[in-house]
Amino acid sequence: MKKLLILTLALSVVCSVASFAQDMAKDGGMAKTAPAAPLKNLKGTVKADGDKVAFVADKDKKSWDVVNPEALKGHEGHHVELSAHVYADKGQIHVMSVKMLKAEKMDKMDKMSK
Repeated sequence: MKKLLILTLALSVVCSVASFAQDMAKDGGMAKTAPAAPLKNLKGTVKADGDKVAFVADKDKKSWDVVNPEALKGHEGHHVELSAHVYADKGQIHVMSVKMLKAEKMDKMDKMSK
């Protein structure tokens, strides 16, 4: 009976150590997290094509795919300022906040470009 108890205890210790070693191998010994995308303020225009929503920046006319299009619902075609996490490698942004820009600013910009 003692041998059976010791064998069971030894087997449970071996299984515990093996599962711990597998977990350590998965994350390389330390938990690695992807660096957070930088939070930036961008000015531009919201464009919608069906369910797909894009944002075109004023600065460089770059078009960004919007990860969370529900955040820009109702702003299609408007000139806005966004606070968003920018994933430059994917060409995507995750909108955190939206602020409408006044129409008179757009009028001034249009006059300057003419």
